[in-house]
Amino acid sequence: MPATQSDSIIHHDLVEQLADARQRSDELFALVRPDSLYERPIAERHRIVFYIGHLEAFDWNLFHQRVLGLKSFHPEFDRLFAFGIDPVGGGLPTDQPADWPGIAEVRDYVRKIRAVLDEKLSDALADPHSPASDGFSLSTLLNVAIEHRLMHAETLAYMLHQLPLDRKVAHTETLAVVTAPIAHRSIEIPAGPVTFGLPRNSDLFGWDNEYEAHTVDVPVFAIDRYKVTNRQYLEFMNAGGYETRAFWGDGDSDNNNNNNNNNEDWNWRSSQGISHPAFWKREGSQWLYRTMFADVTLPLDWPVYVSQAEAKAYARWAGKSLPTEAEWQRAAYASAQGAEESAEQFGNFDFARWSPVPVNAFPQSQSAFGVHGMLGNGWEWTATEFAPFPGFEPFPFYRGYSADFFDGKHFVMKGGSARTAKCMLRRTFRNWFQAHYQFIYTGFRCVSR
Repeated sequence: MPATQSDSIIHHDLVEQLADARQRSDELFALVRPDSLYERPIAERHRIVFYIGHLEAFDWNLFHQRVLGLKSFHPEFDRLFAFGIDPVGGGLPTDQPADWPGIAEVRDYVRKIRAVLDEKLSDALADPHSPASDGFSLSTLLNVAIEHRLMHAETLAYMLHQLPLDRKVAHTETLAVVTAPIAHRSIEIPAGPVTFGLPRNSDLFGWDNEYEAHTVDVPVFAIDRYKVTNRQYLEFMNAGGYETRAFWGDGDSDNNNNNNNNNEDWNWRSSQGISHPAFWKREGSQWLYRTMFADVTLPLDWPVYVSQAEAKAYARWAGKSLPTEAEWQRAAYASAQGAEESAEQFGNFDFARWSPVPVNAFPQSQSAFGVHGMLGNGWEWTATEFAPFPGFEPFPFYRGYSADFFDGKHFVMKGGSARTAKCMLRRTFRNWFQAHYQFIYTGFRCVSR
């Protein structure tokens, strides 16, 4: 069957999106001073040089044999740069800078892959008989490559945020955003249904954990109108939040298996000496906030970014809980009439800024129920363990993308941050991290039931 004009437009758009995503990742690596590319800003992650090779190795391993029938020109690098790490319960990496290849060799590997893929993928996209892989179209695989890179454009920002300021190329950023005083309150969400996921016959792209579509009923609850701010979190700290063991108890998990229990959270806090959010820094009698390029006086009306364990401790102190994934979804997308509506696409996302803005900076971004800022300005923790939806089937070409993390140690996050690409703001997208990981652009809001 000949390719339609619509197919050609879609393919052209995907090629442009891949080029744009490459530019995003290239710009991030350009922030790092050349003598710092072998640093490891976060102990639980690879050195920076790994990610320079990884993004191209992922694309090459996805396409070269499966779709294009090409032989590898550097199998050793294909393996070396294939997979990131996410150690659970210790087991931090111990490799040294000398264990990695030279940066010139890595960049040469990147250049060669891009040149070959650009040529061969253009040919494949122009061929109406281009074969599918495991029943998935070339367009689907291109979406996988694009979104994988854009995810790393965000997670690399987390990593570079922790790199010492003098190891980055300085940029200026306007931080002041004037808003009205914040009127915190809870908003009651009536009981009703909420729909998760995508149907198998959808023309929309989704990752394997976004299938299949199903509906659940959500009992009545009340949710914070805004994300919790640095000002509110400072009150929790001043009330002895990090020193009071009772705030670090169990019982908040949506799955109620207590994997993330009292001892685990408290022992983590105690053994690691956790006493404040990772983005905060004490200087004399005041708190500073580490932005990507400078330390500034703590912006009190910005959302606080913390681990899930810290978020749960605050919620207990406040006499509340974290929302479940279903509660968050209903507050964001359902309406009082029962129908689901699209949240207005206003907010701090799609690489608009490096830093957050006050939680009430986008009044036009409220959901149908009047809940503000649920897209952008920081992901939001839920109490729900990351687990498969009914009918889940792993991608055969990336079997571990989701399934490797169905372990009771990772929890669902919803929404998006300033560094989240717009394509991943779709209502079905699910993000996840470990409960004790502090370095992500993730805040929270609380619920009462």
